[in-house]
Amino acid sequence: MTLTAIILTRNEAENIAEAIRSVKFADEILVVDDCSSDDTVAIASQEGAKVVSRPMNGNWAEQRNFALTQAAGDMIFFLDADERVSPKLAAEIQSTLSSRQDCCLAMRRENHFAEGPLTHGILRPDRVTRVFPREHGAYEGRVHEKLICSLPVITLNNRLIHFPYRDWSHYWQKFDKYTENSAKKYLESGKSCSFFRDIFLRPLWAFFKIYFFNLGFLDGKLGWIFSVNHYCYTMNKYVRLYSLQRNNGKI
Repeated sequence: MTLTAIILTRNEAENIAEAIRSVKFADEILVVDDCSSDDTVAIASQEGAKVVSRPMNGNWAEQRNFALTQAAGDMIFFLDADERVSPKLAAEIQSTLSSRQDCCLAMRRENHFAEGPLTHGILRPDRVTRVFPREHGAYEGRVHEKLICSLPVITLNNRLIHFPYRDWSHYWQKFDKYTENSAKKYLESGKSCSFFRDIFLRPLWAFFKIYFFNLGFLDGKLGWIFSVNHYCYTMNKYVRLYSLQRNNGKI
């Protein structure tokens, strides 16, 4: 059994070295780069990764599926550039794969903002499936892509550390990119948009769910801010869908 760790990048010069170092236990480290204009490719190469360049064009599933065709390992471990594998998680992955290759491995992801970890609300620890046999997995979905694999899933005990936003400027850059891509995905899938249901009611429910049901209020000021921002995120992506549909004569 061999393991390939895959990292998709675009302008991740600040993150890529630490990400690669955290998966040095893999037999192969593959970086698939989306035409970075910074030093991402040079740094990844210096750290010993195999680097392949390919434009992503906003389609995450296609980029991940392309990466699978470039990997040599029997098992795949997808890591984001803003994630880190702790030594304990690395040891647990290796130990599990030494006896099981007929399954997928999931792990809890601990999200950190500039002020520290967030344990509730929108950034509460989430479960992600990242390790699977190369021949049994594929991805679908332009944004928030989903792994399709019929094998059983084992959830590991140790957490993956995630730094999704360096600061508020980085947060709003992602906000803009993800709402735009989500609107395009909805348009392509034929999803309809109702002003009252999707632009008025749905954002209210999004805030209520995150702040109360997911206990965002326990994260204090940041919990309130991220819950309100989730309201804005939900409304924004549907406003963009509404606009796209109007421009295409569907409303």
